[in-house]
Formats: sequence, structure tokens, C-alpha cells
Amino acid sequence: MSADDDYASKLQAWKEDRLAKLKAPDGWLNITDRFWLSPGAQSFGTAPDNDLVLSVGPAHAGSLNQDEAGGVTFTPAEGGAPVVLEINKQRPPKFTVGTLLCEITTLNGENALRIRDTASTAPAALGEIDAYPADPTWRKLARWVPLDAPMGVTVDTTKAIPTDVEVTHKAVFEHEGQTYELIATHGTPQAPQFVIRDLTSRDTTYPASRFVYGEEVGADTIVLDFNKAINPPCAFTEHAVCPLPPPQNVLALRIEAGEKRLPGH
Repeated sequence: MSADDDYASKLQAWKEDRLAKLKAPDGWLNITDRFWLSPGAQSFGTAPDNDLVLSVGPAHAGSLNQDEAGGVTFTPAEGGAPVVLEINKQRPPKFTVGTLLCEITTLNGENALRIRDTASTAPAALGEIDAYPADPTWRKLARWVPLDAPMGVTVDTTKAIPTDVEVTHKAVFEHEGQTYELIATHGTPQAPQFVIRDLTSRDTTYPASRFVYGEEVGADTIVLDFNKAINPPCAFTEHAVCPLPPPQNVLALRIEAGEKRLPGH
């Protein structure tokens, strides 16, 4: 097997794993509802007498009580002891009510209830995501350059909810004799997340953005594999809040690699 064939095989395995995670019970395809929480107790369920009226699930699922400090407690409608949920922006707490997978997400210090229907048929309806053919030349070994000082950046989102992040590095890569730079605004030190937009957004890729995660992060290098550029969650559901690319990550070139936009976009 040639190096290119080996790369294509590994990329195909990555695509299959990506699709499986999208279709998983905690993936992005079965989200049905999202509500901001207010201080105090709020009941939720499909019955119209609830404070938060769901589109699926039992008539009365329970109630959520948010205290002044932003802590949230869930009380099941069918009885049982209240459950204090450990609020964590990076790992949102989850609990189940029947076939519903419920989650408390946090953005800018505000909590929201997000509902997934694990009985939804939507995951099964998604086929393979259209993408550009694998091209090893779009797997870039970039320079990973620390900034002179951490830089505060305000990132807008698809729901017009700006968030403040701290940027510490930039990735510098070459393509066809030109030098380009990207900043990582999200993710982790092991997998920095780059929110990008390039000229393909005009016709073939998701118009708002795509995500690329850095790999093999070293002291002064990082791998950017644009064949793994993916559609953001908001391409799959209206109930996601996705970051938009900062001006530094809007590139004046066509990155003909990675996922293309979904039908209908």
C-alpha cells in the first residue's frame, strides 16, 4: 500500500467515526429543543401548562430550579429525590427522562436546557456527508507560533451571542507559495480548534464556517489537516450556538478539502 493509499484509508476510517458520533444518542442530529433558564423553578414537558413546552416527550417531565448563583437542581415529575446538577461548561451535566436525554449547557455564564430525543429517526436519515476527494497536500505541517502575550478576542456566534476567548498561538502554513495564518479560538491544548471560512463558502462549503482541529501539537509545530474540515453543529440543527470565524481566519483562498455543505444549504 502506498503512502497516499494508507492516508486515504485512515481518512475514511476517520469519516466513519465522525458520522457515528453525529448519529450517537448524544450527537447533533436528534436535538429537538433548547431553552434559556431563568432564576427560580421552571417546569418542562409537552403539556401546555409547563413553563418550558417541549416538542417531544412526556406531558410533565419535571422541573428545574436555578438558584441565584447559577446552580441547577432537577426534580423528576414522577417523584424521587431532587438531583443537584454539577454545572460544567466543558462537560455539561446530563440526565434522562424516558427517551429524552437532557443537558444543561452554559454560555457566557447563562444556562440553557437542551433536549435530545434518543428515539428520533433523524440520525438514521443522514447518509455519508459529501466531501472533497482526499488530498494529502492539504495536510499541512504548520508553524505553531506563541503570541508575545495572550490576546483577548470577541467571537460572534450564529445566534448573535458574542463570547470572549483568549488566544495564545497562531498556526502559520504555506500553500502554493503563499503564507497564511490562523488563530485557535476554542478547543484544548491537545486539539486546538480553528473556526475558518474560505472562498469555497460562496458555493460548495457551509457558508458560516467550518471547524479544523489541530493535531500532533508540538513545541513549535502543529498539523492542520484540512481534509478533516467539518461542518459546524449549526449545519445540522437550529438548536446549536456555533462560533463564527474571527477576521484573522477568513482566508482569501479556496480550501477544496474537507466536508461540503449539506443538501438544502
